[in-house]
Amino acid sequence: MTRKPIVADPGSARQGGPDRGVVDVAVGVLMRPDGDFLLTSRPHGKPYAGYWEFPGGKLEADETVQQALARELFEELGIQIGAIHPWKVEVVDYPHALVRLHFCKVYEWSGELEMREAQSFSWERLPVHMGPVLPGTIPVLLWLAEESEYQGATHLVAVESIK
Repeated sequence: MTRKPIVADPGSARQGGPDRGVVDVAVGVLMRPDGDFLLTSRPHGKPYAGYWEFPGGKLEADETVQQALARELFEELGIQIGAIHPWKVEVVDYPHALVRLHFCKVYEWSGELEMREAQSFSWERLPVHMGPVLPGTIPVLLWLAEESEYQGATHLVAVESIK
C-alpha cells in the first residue's frame, strides 16, 4: 500500500499543476557515534531558504541514489562519504516540487565540513533546537525517535502548515 505524500503548505498553489512529475532526491542522514546527526540550513535563493534539513540533492539522469548522494555531499559539504545505508523513502508535496526523498544513513566520511553553498550546519540530537525544520525532515526525526525510544517533542520550532 502506497502512503499518501506529506503535503507542505496545503493552501499554496502547486507549480506544474496536478500532473507534475516526481523529482527523486538523495538525502544523507550523517550519524556520529555519539548519536548526533547533521542538519544544514537551506541556502538563500532556494525554496524554504533558512529552513533546516538533512543534506542531499536531486538525482541526475542515469544516476543511482548512492552516486547522487556522494556527489551532492561533496559539492555541498566538501566531504567524501563511505558506505551508505539506504533507510526509508518518503514523498513530500511542496508547492515548488513533488519530491521522492531517498533517506540514507551515513556513518563514515572523510574531510572537514565546508559549507560550500553558504549554508549553516549543526550537529543535533532530539529534540532539535534549530528551526524552522523543513517539512520533509520531520518524518526522519520521528523515525530517529522511534529507533532510539525517545519520548517527547522531536523539534522545538513547529511548522504549522503541515497536514
